[in-house]
Amino acid sequence: MMSVMLLRREHAYDATPDEVFDMLADPDFRARVCEAQDVISHDIAITRSGDGFSLVNDQVQRTAGLPAIAKKFAGDTTRAVQRETWSGRSGATLAIDTPGKPSEMTGTVTLEPVDGGTLETIEIDARVKVPLIGGKLESLLVDTVSAALTTEFEVGDAWLRGDRG
Repeated sequence: MMSVMLLRREHAYDATPDEVFDMLADPDFRARVCEAQDVISHDIAITRSGDGFSLVNDQVQRTAGLPAIAKKFAGDTTRAVQRETWSGRSGATLAIDTPGKPSEMTGTVTLEPVDGGTLETIEIDARVKVPLIGGKLESLLVDTVSAALTTEFEVGDAWLRGDRG
């Protein structure tokens, strides 16, 4: 039986939901996040559709610092393709694929007004399809994605304060 590990992160922005949505739909913001996460390369495509947009962020990431067991599956670098589909301004579906690797991540992103600002909630189900050690690899995957989200939130806070340089 394959296990699933849930990652849930919340972040309060000092900005309206529309301002946060516009930031998330901006390719320059997404590129800034990749740079802050020290990815090796990234290719970002954002397509507006009605009140929403779709994002494809194809990036190559370093695996330095991962335990040997994880590097055995990931290698020295790993490719991650993040896809978000925003049908409106308040929420999206999310998928992160790692081509050629035995992992799968799917989830949601929601934006809601809270106390004059915005609460962004990200929930991701992570699965690693490797017998016996899948749970350990899922835990490492969730920790890695959580750290990446922390960086994204920090860049987002700075972006909304006007620091875009």
